[in-house]
Amino acid sequence: MIGVIWVAVGLAVGVIAFAALDAAVGAGVARSPVGPALRQPWRRGALQLVQQRIATERPDAQAWAVAPALLLGLAAVMVSVVPIAPDTVLAPLSHGIVLFGAAAALVLIAAFLQGWSPNSPFPMIGGYRMFAQALSAMIPFALVLIGTALPAKSLGVDAIVVDQEGLWNVVRQPLGLPIYLAAAVGVLFYGPLATPAGADLAGGVELEASGVQLLLWRIAHRGVVVGACAVGASVFLGGWHGPLLPGVVWVVIKTLALLAVLSAARHLLPRVRIERYVVLAWVGLLPLALLDVFLTGWWLL
Repeated sequence: MIGVIWVAVGLAVGVIAFAALDAAVGAGVARSPVGPALRQPWRRGALQLVQQRIATERPDAQAWAVAPALLLGLAAVMVSVVPIAPDTVLAPLSHGIVLFGAAAALVLIAAFLQGWSPNSPFPMIGGYRMFAQALSAMIPFALVLIGTALPAKSLGVDAIVVDQEGLWNVVRQPLGLPIYLAAAVGVLFYGPLATPAGADLAGGVELEASGVQLLLWRIAHRGVVVGACAVGASVFLGGWHGPLLPGVVWVVIKTLALLAVLSAARHLLPRVRIERYVVLAWVGLLPLALLDVFLTGWWLL
């Protein structure tokens, strides 16, 4: 029970920190004052909290309610496999990377439910976009995670962090982290690959959501991005390893660094057309991910 509370607290703090970081990055890109930008997420959240819920005609109410709950649960699963210090992790599984990959893959189901449930055309199109995008990105996403497990000879996230004590994976596998981030934005439909919730669909999967339901959905969406960056910081950037500061502080700093990269991509890069990303994933990211695995195996031999 205590572990569950810690995951909930950590996820809540991560979502709040990510919202503040994203607002600050957006203000910096727009060259506007940071103070008002930092207050904007709180204002939007408060507005959605008191906003009246609007329902469409003949929606699938049960599935619509399940979608944000499922996404939030997946975010909690992602965070639960992140070690913050030696022997300090809620789920010290020998296959933590597999659990994380399964949770990331199921984001597709949550997004499709969010788009299909309202019984509305634009959200449904957003749900189908999510299928094409996530299925294309999931294979290179999984391959680079496997590449981090090879030197550690373990699928446990804590074992992968321990193996990086002398040299981080971002150094010995330079292709891994860029491919991981490029695939993650596709799997998690964030930033330039937020096509399921794109403006050309008037909001896509979020179009018909309102009130508390929309607030929970957006919190959960930020949560899965935080979880993916926390795992990325562990398996590529050495997790708790670092000089002077406590291990948990290094995990937070590295996670925020990856979140800042994704936030900058969101504010600086235009939205990528879905068909172009699908081609990029199959023709570019997949061969590079295979090359990353082969080079890692060759280095180990």
